[in-house]
Formats: sequence, C-alpha cells, structure tokens
Amino acid sequence: MKSDITRLFGLVAGDPQAERAVPPTGFTAKLTLFTAGAMAFLAVFALALSLATGRLADRWSAELARTSTLRISAPADQADAQLLAAVEVLQTTPGVAQARPLTADEQRKLLEPWFGSDLPIEDLPIPQLIEIIEEGDGYDATGLRARLQAEVPGAVLDDHTRWREPLVAAANRLRSLGWLALILIAASTAAMITLAAQAALAANAQVIRVMRLVGARDIYIARAFVRRFTLRAFWGAALGTGGGVLAVLLLPSADVAGGFLTGLGFQGAHWFWPLIIPPLAATVAFFATRAAALKTLKEQS
Repeated sequence: MKSDITRLFGLVAGDPQAERAVPPTGFTAKLTLFTAGAMAFLAVFALALSLATGRLADRWSAELARTSTLRISAPADQADAQLLAAVEVLQTTPGVAQARPLTADEQRKLLEPWFGSDLPIEDLPIPQLIEIIEEGDGYDATGLRARLQAEVPGAVLDDHTRWREPLVAAANRLRSLGWLALILIAASTAAMITLAAQAALAANAQVIRVMRLVGARDIYIARAFVRRFTLRAFWGAALGTGGGVLAVLLLPSADVAGGFLTGLGFQGAHWFWPLIIPPLAATVAFFATRAAALKTLKEQS
C-alpha cells in the first residue's frame, strides 16, 4: 500500500515513451473525463446533504432539548388563576431558567399556517401555552408533572421528547444515506474507469506486443495507463466539483426561502470539504486503473 501511494504521487513526471501506448484522445478519454466530472458533481450534492442534515440534527437536538411547553386547558373563569399557579410552580422548579406565557399574537402565529392570519383567537377556547427554557441538567419531568397535577389540574407538560427524537433520528438517517451515496459514487467511478482502461488496453494490444518485443515489462506499460487515466479522472473531477459548488451557491438561501431543502449547502469550514473530491477521484482512478491494467496485461501475455 505504501509503495502504491508513492507511485501515485510520482505520476506527474510520467514517461513519454511509455505513454505512446495510451491514446491521448478518443472514446476512453471522453468516457473517463465525463464519468469523473459527473460523479464529482453528484458527490458535491451528496456531501452537502450529509453536512446539512448533520447540522440539522445537531440544531434540533440542541434547541428542542432545552425547551418544553406547558399547555393549560381550563374553564374561562379558572384560566387566569391556573396560569398564575402554573407560572409559580415552574419558577420554583429546579432546572427551569424561564417560564413565559405566550401572548395572543404569538399563539396566532403558531396557528397561522393552518388557520390563516385572521383567526379570532380571543373568541376561541384555545389552551394557554407557556414556554419553558431549561438550565443546567434540566428539570425532573416526572416530579414536575406530579406537582402540576396536584396544583394545576388543567396543565399538560410536553417536553418535546415524543416528536424530537424521531426528527433527530430521521436527520441522522439522511446523513448516513448521504455518506452511503458518496461510497456508491466512488464505486461507480472505479467501475467506469476500469472499463475505460480495459478498452484502451484492448485497443492498443498491437502496440503493447511491440513494446514487449523490445523488452518493456508489464509494470512499465501499466504505469503509463495509470498516469494518463489518473490525471484524466483528476481534471474531470475538478471540473465536476466546480460545477457542483456553483450549483450549490445558486440554491436559495435558507434565510430567504425557509425550509430544509433550501438549507442544502456548505457553511464555514465545510466549504473546504469539496476540495477533497478531485484528489479522492484521482486516488480511486489510480488503484482501479492499476488493477485493471495489470490484470489485462497478464491475460494478453
């Protein structure tokens, strides 16, 4: 493995005499460039998906884990008294940093996506919501529910666990699918470059026989194919990566359009991640071409 990596970094110098056996243009060159470019373009989006869903899972886990909601459903003549009692209970509960009743406008905004902006919330028996913000290690949910049941019968505590965990799990699965897509892209690239290398070797079988007659060894001939296809894969992947990054830049901003899909992009140091795609494509091409070349040359001997 160490010697293979050394050969990988020594490809730039090349050997002009040996490279005469490799066609500089034509079917195999176009196939390699197109495959590497297309796969790199897709790899940029798979990488963006993995990183974006990772950020989403972390944000949901961090934000929702520190907040809870208390819902008070009580008759109109008892609503204010139960609200005051609930706030007092929460303010004296260890682990609760803040307990804030939502205003009518805030509750209207919560219901607006379903009922519209002109909902007469003051005339409807809508439960009063209290936003709870935790501190430290949080509060004892079981103990708080017991206190609320005794002092505020109409209160229902929702610590978001029931629907927070499935959301975070879904985001983590999407992140895993993104990395799986990257693995499949690398495997597909290796398969296509292997086919292209085998086609080039078969097309130059006569030239290879002549080189063998004058004393050229298989490893000498294979090195020329490896260098040419590795460089083709690198430049094709570089073009595809550039196109993918440009396409990501053209996606709508999450702040402007909102929603998850508009947040598929790179942030901060994550913009450096696409830079690994061209070297990774070259590495895949190196090992795939070398294995294909040595195997095909052995079969032709």
